[in-house]
Amino acid sequence: MAKKYIIGIDGGSQSTKVVMYDLEGNVVCEGKGLLQPMYTPDADTVEHPDDDLWSSLCYAGKDLMNQFGGNVADIVGIGLGSIRCCRALLKADGTPAAQLISWQDTRVTRPYEHTQEDVAYVTSFSGYLSHRLTGEFKDNIANYFGQWPVDFQTWGWSDDPDVMKKFNIPRQMLFDVQMPGTVLGHITPEASTLTGFPQGLPVVCSTSDKAVEALGAGLLDDETAVISLGTYIALMMNGHSLPKDPQAYWPIMSSIPETLLYEGYGIRKGMWTVSWLRDMLGDSLLQDARKQGLSPEDLLNQKAANVPPGCDGLMTVLDWLTNPWEPYKRGLMIGFTATMDYAWIYRSILESIALTLKNNYDSMATEMQHQAQQVIITGGGSNSDLFMQIFADVFNMPARRNVINGCASLGAAINTAVGLGLYPSYQKAVEGMVRVKDVFTPVAAHATRYEAMNKGIFKDLTKHTDPILKKSYEVFHGDLSDVEAIQSWSNA
Repeated sequence: MAKKYIIGIDGGSQSTKVVMYDLEGNVVCEGKGLLQPMYTPDADTVEHPDDDLWSSLCYAGKDLMNQFGGNVADIVGIGLGSIRCCRALLKADGTPAAQLISWQDTRVTRPYEHTQEDVAYVTSFSGYLSHRLTGEFKDNIANYFGQWPVDFQTWGWSDDPDVMKKFNIPRQMLFDVQMPGTVLGHITPEASTLTGFPQGLPVVCSTSDKAVEALGAGLLDDETAVISLGTYIALMMNGHSLPKDPQAYWPIMSSIPETLLYEGYGIRKGMWTVSWLRDMLGDSLLQDARKQGLSPEDLLNQKAANVPPGCDGLMTVLDWLTNPWEPYKRGLMIGFTATMDYAWIYRSILESIALTLKNNYDSMATEMQHQAQQVIITGGGSNSDLFMQIFADVFNMPARRNVINGCASLGAAINTAVGLGLYPSYQKAVEGMVRVKDVFTPVAAHATRYEAMNKGIFKDLTKHTDPILKKSYEVFHGDLSDVEAIQSWSNA
């Protein structure tokens, strides 16, 4: 019997990744298209230049199909996943009326403003890609997170006039929406030529990049938390009902229809901070790595493994990109001595990521009145054994890593497999396609050190540094009188 294959699309902030899987979750081949640097003319504007989102998918698709040596007729479907909290403004024919707006742009934190007459549709990035692939004006409801008139009870657009007025997007400007795991349409001849994907292939909708990553990680039970390491680092657990006025977390739609995830506060520009350090070290790091026959990342991990847990008090505040209502915040490193080099800085960043997420998790779990028993770490950062051990020690619980750790594309493939009837349920699909690679257990002495460091110092660090940063902001940027207005946009 011939093997069947599914293509999973994982659209991110820095690249578009396209991976082909068999029905056992094995990678057959993969393609990648890099995105250009964002267009950032000022502190509030972050846009994708040109038609970068679509161009990168076309490049990744052709890269994938050029590597595939099997029978194209055995490819049965494509799962479409894409980054959330973004905005695409389209003309009536579905082409962009303006540059696509990143989640890092302040405009996505407030209701849509109709300032261009030629804008006929306001949609998500997955909606835009769905149209380019299929010609349909359809999208998956579960990728609408933030400033959108979504009804979480019906999994559709709100029919409340006050809600529609609040978000300022008329119904006729919104795509028709569907549940995760349903067919959006089929690859058009034009899309087939540009991407290399077989014409007529069904395109199945998944959900937002974080929720589909949770599915690809195998998050189905109540005893597990998932940490997704990306440009934005997210923390998720299973949810069962819409909570009333949650403070430390919020509900998002899962990739499994009519189920929820609870998401705690994450870290903006999280793993980007690691890339920032690597790139800033530049040629010196590259030369050191080359001498030892290592990649720059492997050298950083090797050297940082020799730094003691806690970095002898060197700590990092990860506010390289903060919320619009906190413009005074900045990234900080505090506690240097003359004996420390870049390995200490690197380990401090890793530890601060884990400690920040642990504090956010504690707030979330306390409010939920429920504790996890293990944490799954996904994303490229989980390739680091050092980082995995730091997570296990800081959380003081087993930290699991899967065979497929960049698993948003796998989640999209699982949505497709169930949606096309190749598996009878999401439970069976996860059992068949997700495999554990290894588990890191806490080192008791390290866990004790991190707990003391966190409770005594790190957890309250910003209470002491924020007043200084506010004074600095006023010197260099003026007063903070507009902060309340900015925060009101978010609360709205």
